[in-house]
Amino acid sequence: MRLAFVMDPIDRISIDEDTTFALMLAAQARGHECLYVDPADLFAVGNVPRAVARPAVVARDAAKPATLGDAQDLALADMGAVLLREDPPFDSAYLYSTLVCELARGQTLVVNDPRGLRDANEKLYALHFPEVTPETLLTRDGRRAIEFVRAHGGAAVGKPLDGAGGAGVVKISEEDPNHRALLEILTDHGRRLAVFQRYLPQVSEGDKRILLLDGEPLGAILRVPAAGDLRSNIHVGAEVRRSVLDDGDRAICRAIGPRLREDGLYFVGIDVIGGKLTEVNVTSPTGIQQMSRLDGVDHADRVVRWLEERAAR
Repeated sequence: MRLAFVMDPIDRISIDEDTTFALMLAAQARGHECLYVDPADLFAVGNVPRAVARPAVVARDAAKPATLGDAQDLALADMGAVLLREDPPFDSAYLYSTLVCELARGQTLVVNDPRGLRDANEKLYALHFPEVTPETLLTRDGRRAIEFVRAHGGAAVGKPLDGAGGAGVVKISEEDPNHRALLEILTDHGRRLAVFQRYLPQVSEGDKRILLLDGEPLGAILRVPAAGDLRSNIHVGAEVRRSVLDDGDRAICRAIGPRLREDGLYFVGIDVIGGKLTEVNVTSPTGIQQMSRLDGVDHADRVVRWLEERAAR
């Protein structure tokens, strides 16, 4: 197959951490051609979605992770699959990328589905599954947020809706003299919605990242926050440990799997703290390299095999 990877600049890739890079390596090992597409190079002629794509030969070489061939003007319909792997934030440029790729519906496999991506805010999608999520409030009203904090043990975690990688995530507590200032920053003085979740003290023990493929769990890693940090994101210093799914994790996967498949969200990373689903990451979920090393299994190869089977259908 020819696989088009719509992604951020390939020369900035982290060869030991980046999930997109692992998928490209696995695809290449199975004989597929990888094509690098900068999101800015997506366009359409009439209703025909196209891209300026460059063949990419990848190697686990930090100095030169990819060798790019000559640019080609290609129709997305001629691809075996198109993988949308652009990192957040979900801004207007990202929206337009999904709209171009939407034109390829029914002509080729697009992962994840552009319509699903537009509908699935990574902070709010979990609200479709209240039976497995912590108590949550969505508001721009600071007073309402403080009432929520009081009602749920005196502490909550506040998150901006367009954040990624832990950016802007804070713990809100009335005991903190800065809590009103934090609320003003999160809500931009009442002009912007923010999400607040009951604080889960188990976060100090780790945030479990579970990767799902077509609604079924691939595996998990545990991300343990650095000392003095609330956030468990890898790039801000969290320690990664091997993890396995327990009965509660499997129950969460069963609860969300059918909806993920229905929405075309085929490759997804969910975050679980203290047995509760806190986020559903759909734009460019990460963790597959760490999970593969810790499990001794090439999970990226499993994803590529699924792409082969799905595209054949």
